Amino acid sequence: MPGPARSTVEWSRMSIVAATALDPLRELGKALVIFGIVLACTGVFVLIGGKLPFRLGHLPGDIAYQGRNGSFYFPIVTCLLISVALSLLFWIVNVFRR
Repeated sequence: MPGPARSTVEWSRMSIVAATALDPLRELGKALVIFGIVLACTGVFVLIGGKLPFRLGHLPGDIAYQGRNGSFYFPIVTCLLISVALSLLFWIVNVFRR
């Protein structure tokens, strides 16, 4: 003789437990996909970076000193430009996550 049928409440409770167990893996999957997209975009930027009308790292305002026995180079304007671009990007991502 078969056992009693499970009620919809029990099935619902079981599906909630299963969904909570998969949430960390789902979040890890999303993070890996986003990391892959960022890595691919960075690779494309490196590939076409030499063909851009401006060269990152050689912008006006970057500090370059060349002495007799050595040289020093600090791309301060490039760092500022990258910082502003990343801040804007993260702000836009944060606005759409809400």
